[in-house]
Amino acid sequence: MKVTIFANSSPKTKKVAAELHQKLVRAGFEIDDQQPDVVLSVGGDGTLLAAFHHYSHMVDQVRFVGVHTGHLGFYTDWRDYEIDQLVEGLKQDNGQSVTYPLLSVKITYADTDETNHYLALNESTLKKLGSTMVADVYIQDELFERFRGDGLCISTPTGSTAYNKSVGGAVIHPRLDALQMAEIASINNRVFRTLGSPVIVAPYETITIKPQQQSQSHFIFTADQTDTQPRPIEKICYSIANRRIAFAQHRHNRFWKRVGTSFIGLDE
Repeated sequence: MKVTIFANSSPKTKKVAAELHQKLVRAGFEIDDQQPDVVLSVGGDGTLLAAFHHYSHMVDQVRFVGVHTGHLGFYTDWRDYEIDQLVEGLKQDNGQSVTYPLLSVKITYADTDETNHYLALNESTLKKLGSTMVADVYIQDELFERFRGDGLCISTPTGSTAYNKSVGGAVIHPRLDALQMAEIASINNRVFRTLGSPVIVAPYETITIKPQQQSQSHFIFTADQTDTQPRPIEKICYSIANRRIAFAQHRHNRFWKRVGTSFIGLDE
């Protein structure tokens, strides 16, 4: 098995990564940063997001394992003091994995024929620079609502506990192949009206956002940790990607336990 270690730059994480590297070599694993079978992310959820995007071009060929060096994360199954158990688990690995859906994003710009494609593990957001965003929202090519407010967040089930939750979205189990749209500070009064609650759509459905173009309208788009320069956007089309992220199934489970520990304060 070929493995690689993807770590953040904190001193504690560097120490753990160095220890893990040493133990992997001693156990006979091949360290391969270019074509790994397993990516070991050391840090936190942000580090695993970065690791995913670094290897997104080969997401169909790799599995991920998260080691957290801080508090419990949603993508990190192992603690920094469990390195020996992790290496032993890798030695007994039989290739099993659990896979979760990814978000496919297609952007068409208003100022060019250029079309960009993005892949997101957590979410994508759209906001207007400096003023209220007005956008028509289509579900499966049918007009659903005209949104007015700060912006919109489209998330995967695995991203439902991230920014989506902070703007009032629902928490969805990551085994469900669904998209969720949450409104960010929508305007609702006698004149303007939106649904005002999160929308969860089926895996075969698409969500398309068409911002209303005004003079010098520029929009801020994000996909996970990727921020783009403000640009005029004609439309953004969201769907479940035909690729999925895979986690090595040594102990990647206990989702609701993680939710309780992270947000309710249950003992780990």
